[in-house]
Amino acid sequence: MGKEIERLIDIVAKLRAPDGCPWDREQTNRSILTCMLDEAYEFFEAVDEESPEKMREELGDLLLQIVLHAQIAAEAGMFDIEGVAKDISDKLIRRHPHVFGDTQVSSSKEVIQNWERIKKSEYGDSRRKYMVDDIPDALPALFRAEKMQRRVAQVGFDWNDINPALDKVEEEFAEFREAVAGGDARHAEEELGDILFALVNVARHHRISAENALRAATYKFAKRFRFVEDKFRETGKDMREASLEEMDVFWEESKRSDD
Repeated sequence: MGKEIERLIDIVAKLRAPDGCPWDREQTNRSILTCMLDEAYEFFEAVDEESPEKMREELGDLLLQIVLHAQIAAEAGMFDIEGVAKDISDKLIRRHPHVFGDTQVSSSKEVIQNWERIKKSEYGDSRRKYMVDDIPDALPALFRAEKMQRRVAQVGFDWNDINPALDKVEEEFAEFREAVAGGDARHAEEELGDILFALVNVARHHRISAENALRAATYKFAKRFRFVEDKFRETGKDMREASLEEMDVFWEESKRSDD
């Protein structure tokens, strides 16, 4: 494995060399940021599809992004791939004293508490004045909401059971209905956000990822709508000329086909 990693590093260095690839030589850490994001989402899709071949391919694409970022940084005299590997290895050992040291833990909750305590001791107040300061704004909204809720729950800002969280969803939904009925678009948007935030909290209490759940629901919708499109192609009728009732017949059939 080490030889293949070294081979990849050498390939990327060659691509960035004066006699390498013009496109690769033009890139900066900033210019390829979206590439890393794209590859991460493609790996998500591969996991959803439960495709080992695609997962391996997409992890390779992600690894390429890491090596390329490190190569660009090395050329600028900032850091190199060895420094990246060393830093994460040191961090893993430091933040797992129950594995690499003498610390005793009895649950995953204690592991997380130790992780946050060690993290705070490493950075002090240099990165985080408030508990939620270092949660990136660029995270997908549902995932960011979940991470924020998990963070504040560490100091007890959380309900002990699911019922109050469910009640909060109903409360926010009633406020959303009221805003819609009043014709206040801005207020309705705010209340819809509150509903989503409350639903993320319900999901978290059930150890469900709201991000994954919505992605799966969207995937299911796309699959069923393709079924409806295929049915209209078979009948030779243009969907744009069909009624909602006609489309709903095929939609219900698509749901039965999932069983």
